[in-house]
Amino acid sequence: MPRPRQAGRHRRPEPLAAPEGAPALVLAVPGEPSAAVRGLAEELVSIARSELPGLEAAIGFLDGDDAEFVSLAGVLRRAVALRVERYELARAAGREVAEPEGPAAVVVPLLVGPDAELMGRIRQAVADSGAPAELTDVLGPHPLLAEALHVRLSEAGLARADRARLFTVTTAADGIVLATTGGTEAVQAAGITGMLLAARLAVPVMAAALDQEGSVAAVAEQLRNAGSAQLAVAPYLVGPELAEGLLDDAGKAADCPVAEPLGAYPAVGKLVLSGYMALLGITPQQAAPVR
Repeated sequence: MPRPRQAGRHRRPEPLAAPEGAPALVLAVPGEPSAAVRGLAEELVSIARSELPGLEAAIGFLDGDDAEFVSLAGVLRRAVALRVERYELARAAGREVAEPEGPAAVVVPLLVGPDAELMGRIRQAVADSGAPAELTDVLGPHPLLAEALHVRLSEAGLARADRARLFTVTTAADGIVLATTGGTEAVQAAGITGMLLAARLAVPVMAAALDQEGSVAAVAEQLRNAGSAQLAVAPYLVGPELAEGLLDDAGKAADCPVAEPLGAYPAVGKLVLSGYMALLGITPQQAAPVR
């Protein structure tokens, strides 16, 4: 016999599942496709699925070739075909089902900050697919991204893992260059997360553009003039959107060590799912309970 649900305000929340007939989550991955990039994207999709069992999710590469790496437009066309196929199978089985309507997919860009060029290409891919699909905003700014940046810095020995712990890291930075791509708008958006990171580390954090010549060096100089002696570069990027060599150039320009990109940090996967649910207006209370 199933156990009765615990009463009271301290009862455990029931596990959630994706609503029946919910559109697929399609992760739009920018940058040069590779096995490593696919592995990263698969980890993030796995995190999203673990948070919302029953979620149908797929990966579309902005520069995919539709063979080894399926393009974003190709994935969206597949999502539409699969929805039609399921409808026809249900009708053939004698079930009374409504014709598919609404979006077949929700596209979530794998970007933490605004990037007009990449977002324009993602919108064009959605339009070219001819699929009924919705596009979410980028993942940031968000406190969870500040947490992820803190963890990446601590993993590189450039920040304490926890301010409450009574030990120091001799290589800890006393100034952070938050490096991003996407131009001026992206730098401004990164600055919001940078303020949250500064509050966590109790050190100054300033954003700079990796793809604007002289930006990283200029910000590093500002931090040194303000009294910072040991700088570090923290990439405000997931990773696939990062052009080869940009991080090395940033480290040389700032004359300091560089942390790893955010990658498949769990908070990134949770933000991917959060964007999907927010666009559909799904709240934990609306998601179907697991039976």
